[in-house]
Amino acid sequence: MRVREFQALWLAHALSMTGNYLLNIVVTVLVFQQTDSAFLTGLTLALTFLPPIIAGPLLSGLADLFPRRRVMVISDVIRACLVMCIGIPGMPVWGIWVLLFCSIMPTIPHGAARVALMTEVVQGERYVAGSAIIGMTQQAGTLVGLVAGGAVMVMVGAGTAVVYNGFAFLLSALILLVGVRAHPPLTAKAKDDRRPGLLVLIQEGTRLVFSDARLRTLSLFAWLAGLYMIPYGLANPLAAEIGGGTAAAGLIMAGPSIGAVLGGLVLTRLISPQTRMRMIGPLAMIASLPLLVWLVQPPLWVMVVALVVSGMAAAYQFVANAAFVLCVPSGGRGLAFGLVAAGLQVAQGIGIAIASLLVGVVGIQAVIVTAGVLGSLCALVLIAPWSRLSRGTIELMHRPEPSVNEA
Repeated sequence: MRVREFQALWLAHALSMTGNYLLNIVVTVLVFQQTDSAFLTGLTLALTFLPPIIAGPLLSGLADLFPRRRVMVISDVIRACLVMCIGIPGMPVWGIWVLLFCSIMPTIPHGAARVALMTEVVQGERYVAGSAIIGMTQQAGTLVGLVAGGAVMVMVGAGTAVVYNGFAFLLSALILLVGVRAHPPLTAKAKDDRRPGLLVLIQEGTRLVFSDARLRTLSLFAWLAGLYMIPYGLANPLAAEIGGGTAAAGLIMAGPSIGAVLGGLVLTRLISPQTRMRMIGPLAMIASLPLLVWLVQPPLWVMVVALVVSGMAAAYQFVANAAFVLCVPSGGRGLAFGLVAAGLQVAQGIGIAIASLLVGVVGIQAVIVTAGVLGSLCALVLIAPWSRLSRGTIELMHRPEPSVNEA
């Protein structure tokens, strides 16, 4: 936190994450006010999972083609303009959906550029710690955004709230301009000064992620969230089944984020970097095990505690994300991370969608328990290869990052 450029990256990310979740709650309220339809309101939230399918492969490579600070600033400005348009009085539902979809697209190159730029700002063990801080901030931003969204709407209304939300992204862009110096794109440092095309980068990035054993294993660890995050997507029917309302659903949704913040603090403050890296596999399995409490019909407080425990174990994602970036060559970090991050969003969206369909067939308890069993078994399969691969990743933490000139 003493590194000035990291401070700017962290603060800009905190604003963006808080704005993301504030936007989610405000937009769903706007749609519900216009349609009085729970289905259309849920469809609006589900829409937020779709952009990464397109933006992941197509836009992540921008972080390797152009200066990464510029990519982040332009992404924030574009997003601010699109979000503010959502608040135009009389905007129809289809217009809100189009603007919401388009406003999420810039988050993919923005996130890829941030992750790649961080490796130039902090290196080695400090990068792992910095990545964990960013991850915990994202979870805290989830809670703050949801709470702030409700409070702001009470004070100024949903339409005005979404316009104010746009200013959060403009402020993020300003912080990046002032606090982060310009770093030239590494792909422009080739001897012939020619940048590879975007399609070439996409092909090379995809091949890199799935042909490298470490990157492939870390990607699969990340995508396990599509199983142990299923209770988050079923929060409302879970609350309704026990006779709870929106407050109960909010507690269920908040459980994983609360646990992730607590788990991240323990991982970064009390456990050595080498041990953290080795614990990725066991923690990934533990993240799914609490879902087995749905073998019985647990009361609300047991549900929340189980999800907090799951979230604490799922803090391994912070370490896995950092390890993934350390293993990727400098010139392809933006695209590779963007592809995996998009896959994570898609995995969660597909997991929640399938679970929602199966609930009506086999019941909510059976769906969650099955997700817990599958998540634990998948993690168990990955533990053995990661125990071998983690040694080389630990060595990368102690290897100095090459300078831009060297790259």
